[in-house]
Amino acid sequence: MKVVTFGELMIRLQPYNYERFVQADHLEFTFGGGEANVAVSLANYGAHAVFVTKLPAHAIGQAAVNSLRRYGVDTTKIVRGGDRVGIYFNEKGASQRPSVCIYDRAHSAIQEADPAEFNWDDIFEGADWFHFTGITPALGPNMVAACLDACKAAKERGVKISCDLNYRGKLWTRDQARAAMTELCKYVDVCISNEEDAKDVFGIEAEATDITAGTLNKEGYKSVARQLADKFGFEKVAITLRESKSAFDNDWSAMLYDVKTDEYCFSKLYHLHIIDRIGGGDSFGGGLIYALLTGHNTQSAVEFAVAASALKHSIEGDYNFATVPEVEKLAGGDASGRVQR
Repeated sequence: MKVVTFGELMIRLQPYNYERFVQADHLEFTFGGGEANVAVSLANYGAHAVFVTKLPAHAIGQAAVNSLRRYGVDTTKIVRGGDRVGIYFNEKGASQRPSVCIYDRAHSAIQEADPAEFNWDDIFEGADWFHFTGITPALGPNMVAACLDACKAAKERGVKISCDLNYRGKLWTRDQARAAMTELCKYVDVCISNEEDAKDVFGIEAEATDITAGTLNKEGYKSVARQLADKFGFEKVAITLRESKSAFDNDWSAMLYDVKTDEYCFSKLYHLHIIDRIGGGDSFGGGLIYALLTGHNTQSAVEFAVAASALKHSIEGDYNFATVPEVEKLAGGDASGRVQR
């Protein structure tokens, strides 16, 4: 299976040992980004994962490329040029103190890319699936156009398209997001959202839910999924359900709605003690894409995706390094965490 993902790969700079920005005197240097994280997950599952972006030709740009190549991601379609690799600073939350992300990604290579630089005819040769998130069009009108070009090209070739809404208020306004995503979602087959994105982007929300209090009304999400599907003609809608008790402790589950069969399948609930939550939604997306491409039914697909994401919360950095057997073992009910000998 060949899956193409499109987005920005950034440098991630983070204080060590849960330090705050103001007290740190050295930072950990890694890479990450929504669609790149999905590509790494899929490569670890054995898929042909192709990541598309634009990165500078200098050494830092090459280090970014190498961070994907080492895990088997196909980087041959990455456009080289521009001056900057985008940066995000992450301060890991602890206990009742939330995590904080600060972006420094203005004028990055992909933000200033010309949509014509991406040869989608070549990129989608032999592809089965295309994935992007709402973060990429948020980078600017040129990236809205690039995503639209990609969606049209994918649709012409019968390539399935998934999108994680991923609203980022630090990148664009709700009105900007609604205008762009309303157009792009016309091409999407599988929509991934969470308890906030559907409301922030499209004004669709579940009743009797307070995400800050850690209270979710699962029945309300059936309505959210149905409204999203009715609005855009999605084949499937996945909604991740995070109940935040603290920065360390979350309850984690998801729902997958299959329009054709009118099934609403909820996964089992995981009680997470979090090592690193960044990339958790991306690992869900990677798991869901893999499960759907390998013929899982609706219930099995959401169980695989949630288990994959639960494992990611135990791993430092953006990337998920879980394997298919590890995910299947957890999805099958073994959450003991016992030493494997």
